[in-house]
Amino acid sequence: MIELRQVTLAFEESAAPILDRVDLRLEEGELVVVSGRTGVGKSTLLGVLTGLVPGFTGGRLSGEVLLDSESILHLPPRERAHFIGYVGQDPLAGFVTDTVEEELAYGMEQLGLPPGTMRRRVEETLDLLGLAELRDRELRTLSGGEQQRVAIGSVLTMHPRLLVLDEPTSSLDPTAAEEVLATLTRLVHDLGMTVLMAEHRLERVLPFADRLVLLPGAGRLVQGTPAEVLRHSPVVPPIVELGRVAGWEPAPLTVRDARRRARELVRGLVAPAPVEAASGRVLLRADRVAVTHSRTPAVNGVDLSLHAGGVTALMGRNGSGKSSLIWALQGSGRRSGGRVAVLDRAEAGAAGLPAAADLDPADLDAASRRELVGLVPQTAADLLYLETVARECAAADEGAGAEPGACAALLERLVPGIEHHTHPRDLSEGQRLALVLAIVLTARPKVLLLDEPTRGLDYPAKEELARVLDDLADAEHAVLVATHDVEFAARVADEVVVLAEGEVVSDGPVDQVLGESPAFAPQVTKILGPGWLRVDQVTAALAEQRSPAGVLDG
Repeated sequence: MIELRQVTLAFEESAAPILDRVDLRLEEGELVVVSGRTGVGKSTLLGVLTGLVPGFTGGRLSGEVLLDSESILHLPPRERAHFIGYVGQDPLAGFVTDTVEEELAYGMEQLGLPPGTMRRRVEETLDLLGLAELRDRELRTLSGGEQQRVAIGSVLTMHPRLLVLDEPTSSLDPTAAEEVLATLTRLVHDLGMTVLMAEHRLERVLPFADRLVLLPGAGRLVQGTPAEVLRHSPVVPPIVELGRVAGWEPAPLTVRDARRRARELVRGLVAPAPVEAASGRVLLRADRVAVTHSRTPAVNGVDLSLHAGGVTALMGRNGSGKSSLIWALQGSGRRSGGRVAVLDRAEAGAAGLPAAADLDPADLDAASRRELVGLVPQTAADLLYLETVARECAAADEGAGAEPGACAALLERLVPGIEHHTHPRDLSEGQRLALVLAIVLTARPKVLLLDEPTRGLDYPAKEELARVLDDLADAEHAVLVATHDVEFAARVADEVVVLAEGEVVSDGPVDQVLGESPAFAPQVTKILGPGWLRVDQVTAALAEQRSPAGVLDG
């Protein structure tokens, strides 16, 4: 159907190509997942198919892009839109109208389709994606999962043969992600559509994939069934990592397959000790915090304490109030009620701030507020304003009073290989997030708030970020991470707070809260049962079982 043949792309004459003689053929009615390290070229590969690369990015492209054996290499994106539909990482940023129905019709209007055809296709798409009850809703009032389905619907009305999606589940809670993936599977199986998606969270998409395309670097491409590609891949989800530790061959790709083998694995293993929440002194206390947006309550009387040495995960479905609460805690977001207190007299004096017993960030200027509470927002690129990565890092070092090169070294830990002369706009979504994380973390704020910090990050980058947060906790800092990434929460948090409709509905140690929730349980918990969160716990238990002391104890 659609084929890339010997495609090579480089952005500079002397630079190594991002894609190097890549061959890829997409057949009708299959779902193909593209994965690889952050910044390796996944979005670039998608852009070559849609025409956005090199049309809007620059670069030198050679090779062929074929549709039914005919070249479309020089067709601009607008002329490909009726057979290649594209949905970017942020659906809301791509919307151009106000309501669901208007957005579904917009693309067809640009193609000049007759009104009768447009009306019929809108109704078909509303029914296909379960959007009929939302047809008159304003797009900004929808949940993340609903916005993603509308974005998919807006390209489906143009009846494309290929649907291209860039990290369609990265901003979605687990339930909304499953709904979107179920919708895509239905398009593939019932309508014969071809779906190509780039995705870092392989644990979510592998059960639905017919084929996996891995970009290992150096512009190369490896493809095959998920089982074939993941056999030797350095980037694997927890379920495959668990299979490797357990010696299962082939490694399972679904929880159902893994559970069938798990009974023998856990026999004789000592379960991990229960997780204890941090008990250090409170560094941030929120009392009855309320936030209202246009007379709509977003946060309703939330109490929260962040302790020195603790990492708290803030979870909940899309639209539950997580981001509103984080901005209210940081002081930049307007509160309609409640109070936030940060630090004590001694720490305030050490930071050069007024020696008050309770400091509310909302009462301070922006510079003093940053001394108290560091924040990485969901739209991380909003914090980038200089012309190169090097300048951003140098400014971060100077502003934090850190040693020159501290920010650059932290960035290299998170995402290796970023050229420091690069403009931040030319980075991938994950690379930009890593840069902002490095900038904020360089200052080592006593209280750190992170809003979806793993969007666009691969597994090694998330593990490195987890180690950085471990170091902060060991140094008696307090961290709050708002996330939909249950695997990251299981790795980094000691306590979890779950929001629903702006209220706290569950809180406690991470193993209890995640273990009791089917929606938020990590893969290892689903396979081995409550008490188990991560693969490293299984590795340690197996080592203990096999050690001489473990044999004697047995």
